[in-house]
Amino acid sequence: MTTDERMVAFGKRVREVRKSKGISQEKLAEMAGIDRSYMGNIERGEKNITLKKIYEICDALQIDIKLLI
Repeated sequence: MTTDERMVAFGKRVREVRKSKGISQEKLAEMAGIDRSYMGNIERGEKNITLKKIYEICDALQIDIKLLI
């Protein structure tokens, strides 16, 4: 399986925003209703997540989706 660079860039951006807000990966996963290991997969660009999950992450981070896309 080839990793899509867009998914990697998205995951990197999630990680950057999360860290800038001082939120642990585990805490963000909990806030977004996502399993912690799945959140790790997202941040590494290993999962092609749904738009609904993207919005749940944005809601948890209290940011507009434009900051991640």
